[in-house]
Amino acid sequence: MGDLAAGVVAADTVTRPTEAWTGAVLVAGSHGGVYAAYCAVKAGVRGVILNDAGRGKDDAGIGGGAYCDGLGIPYAAIDTMSARIGNGDDMIARGIISVANRAAQVLGVRAGMPCAEAAAAMTRATLSDKPVPAYEEARAELPAGPSGRRIVLVDSISLVGPSDVGQVVVSGSHGGILGNEKAAAMKIDGYAAFFNDAGGGAEDGGFSRLPALDERGIAAGTVAAMSARIGDARSSYEDGVLSRVNDTARRLGGTEGMALKTFCQMLIA
Repeated sequence: MGDLAAGVVAADTVTRPTEAWTGAVLVAGSHGGVYAAYCAVKAGVRGVILNDAGRGKDDAGIGGGAYCDGLGIPYAAIDTMSARIGNGDDMIARGIISVANRAAQVLGVRAGMPCAEAAAAMTRATLSDKPVPAYEEARAELPAGPSGRRIVLVDSISLVGPSDVGQVVVSGSHGGILGNEKAAAMKIDGYAAFFNDAGGGAEDGGFSRLPALDERGIAAGTVAAMSARIGDARSSYEDGVLSRVNDTARRLGGTEGMALKTFCQMLIA
């Protein structure tokens, strides 16, 4: 594992903030899109390093860079092929920076730099005092189909709750297990769940939720990162093309290359 400099904290996701994040540089295994960056800066971080998720459609996987620049917060993302998505410790150990925003570049952060070195450089940043703008509604529900099941759109899988049990969940999140937590693949038992493959990533980490959900009898799949904006459930639903499905989804008619919207409509019929 890489050295963790003073003032640097590692986490598998930006959706579980702790007091230790306040004023620290956060290295988190989440994708580098706007919603993930928002979650980090809302927690009061000094700087943040995320995963570029293969960049994907409209460069959504690194959309957090410009967002953080607007707040004067250094941001960088690692190459998704250099360390497992959803694993902060692996980022510190193996991650290689692929992109840095202006605020990070001023501190010497650059593409090709080891993640641990970039995080240490960010500890020199001045803590931003700019107010964090509210993020637009990150959740929507579509009308129920003939089966009574609904399609639920969530920009982060962390936004699902008890009311979503048995529903078809389309998430903007990456398809990677958080650390080694199989149970964290999805905190409720949906009928089906869909994610963004984040370009596949190191050791195919961007698909690792799928077999874990198979074990629970939940149909699951990923959309190709180039087909839909990561962090944007509406984009996944409207434009996403399935890149991989688990066995449960396949038995229900899902196949690679199918439009996610088409499969979702089948699942609520």
